[in-house]
Amino acid sequence: MRIALVAHDSKKEDLVNFTIAYERLFEGHELYATGTTGKRILEATNLHIQRFQSGPLGGDQQIGALIAENRLDLLIFLRDPLLAQPHEPDIIALLRLCDVHAIPVATNVATAEILVRGLWRGDFLWRDVIKEEQELPEGDAR
Repeated sequence: MRIALVAHDSKKEDLVNFTIAYERLFEGHELYATGTTGKRILEATNLHIQRFQSGPLGGDQQIGALIAENRLDLLIFLRDPLLAQPHEPDIIALLRLCDVHAIPVATNVATAEILVRGLWRGDFLWRDVIKEEQELPEGDAR
């Protein structure tokens, strides 16, 4: 599975701790992260992560492009709901893309825990069906 990890500044420590707790599970997946979040996870774990720009500098849109191209299966985006973000429109657009393309998204640790446990159990195999359908040649309905 292809998983993106994003966190607002006040939630970065939570996401780092989360990835430490589930490091063994994350090892078997393709990971992406926005700039500083990815750097902090890399420093705390042995995970391989493709890093993008920081969120306000375009990282949110880079992850959004993965979603639009069906190259992402799961988004964990720990948001701070009590702090206004200067790039809020980018955040809303990213979440909208998840809804449009049926990408499971967690915006808090409780939901991230549920999604990761589902990932561990193999509950996301339906994503492989979607990927396969989108890779079929035009007109091939199998």
